[in-house]
Amino acid sequence: MALEDEIKQEKFSSEYQKASINLLYTGSWLYNINAAHLKQFGITPEQFNVLRILRGSFPKPMMLMEITERMIDKSSNCTRLVEKLKQKGLVSRETCERNRRQVDISITDKGQSLLKKIDGHQHAWIETMTKLSKVEAKELNRILDKLRG
Repeated sequence: MALEDEIKQEKFSSEYQKASINLLYTGSWLYNINAAHLKQFGITPEQFNVLRILRGSFPKPMMLMEITERMIDKSSNCTRLVEKLKQKGLVSRETCERNRRQVDISITDKGQSLLKKIDGHQHAWIETMTKLSKVEAKELNRILDKLRG
């Protein structure tokens, strides 16, 4: 469905304005699909992002600042997210032996197991992207990288 129909707006001041609104709208649409998918696993997209980052670093622990730098949504409260994940047993927080002011954060076995479970159901979420061909997906990635670069 065309953006104009989705948001019930007939005209845009320019194709650039339309593209900007289209990106924001589509990003929100994808976020909501992802949130609904992750809800069945008891985590939010932001919590999933933290777990994904920690899995990529495993077995090396990370500091809070390092996680924050790698997050998709930089405005997320990483401290709160890590605490929620710790309460669920999905991450651990340990005081660094070399520097008592540093806290090392790692994904637990339970967190690794949850991500493997989510990975097994990832096709349902990724299916939304298969409306694009691989060539179109590659071109979209190129355009989005160019926009940010």
